[in-house]
Amino acid sequence: MSSKDAPPPLPEPLGVPVADSHTHLDMQSGTVEEALAKAAAAGVDTVVQVGCDLKGSRWAAETAAAHPQVHAAVALHPNEAPRIVLGDPDGWSRQGAREAGGDAALDDALAEIDRLAALPEVKAVGETGLDFFRTGPEGVAAQEWSFRAHIEIAKRHGKALVIHDREAHDDVLRILAEEGAPERTVFHCYSGDAAMARICADAGYYMSFAGNVTFKNAQPLRDALAVAPLDLVLVETDAPFLTPVPYRGRPNAPYLVPITVRAMARVRGIDEEAMSTAIAVNTARAFDY
Repeated sequence: MSSKDAPPPLPEPLGVPVADSHTHLDMQSGTVEEALAKAAAAGVDTVVQVGCDLKGSRWAAETAAAHPQVHAAVALHPNEAPRIVLGDPDGWSRQGAREAGGDAALDDALAEIDRLAALPEVKAVGETGLDFFRTGPEGVAAQEWSFRAHIEIAKRHGKALVIHDREAHDDVLRILAEEGAPERTVFHCYSGDAAMARICADAGYYMSFAGNVTFKNAQPLRDALAVAPLDLVLVETDAPFLTPVPYRGRPNAPYLVPITVRAMARVRGIDEEAMSTAIAVNTARAFDY
């Protein structure tokens, strides 16, 4: 394999173990057991496995039921809702080309997410939210309907809500305010600036930072991390995506969390142990485990 496809080396393990608050083990190479063992060797003792569609959400719940160090989040990704309603003729999603199912198909899919959300191994409903980067204006209504439904499901089951917010900050915040956010709401792969971080802080929303906080052009993210209350900060990989510098572009995995934790500690001007301790406590509180 080329160096671009080769997994990065195991970083120096964290002294205080933390959780990867958002990963996609089903999109990574190797077995779940291998991924968890490698993560544990790096001081990452817990992962939240996140579903993006029905198949992935069922898999997340099954994997969490089989492994005590895995917790599940279940949802239809914001890009998934329009594909269900309007169809996906190009088949760019992992499921291949699909016929339009209309609103009834979306309601059926949401009913299955509702069923999964009741399971004890499922700690969160997500990733849900809005993504205006990839979905055109014709898909916005389906995204918004799906987002509101996920908020209701999370509240009814007393689960955390995991937000995917891409180029949609104002609308995501507006819908959360209109619907009333669940008690525990997490902005996955936080992508706002410092001003938005203050809004999230006032609302008590958790902000989870991924490997892109290490990217050269990510100063607004570092500024947000600098002002976010320490008790609302989480870390994640979003693996296999967003691998931290110096391995950007290579496959990400939970064992690489320490690189991001150390970068976050530098931004905050605190030591690694203080950063890890806060993250470990915050993630357990956010996901109620």
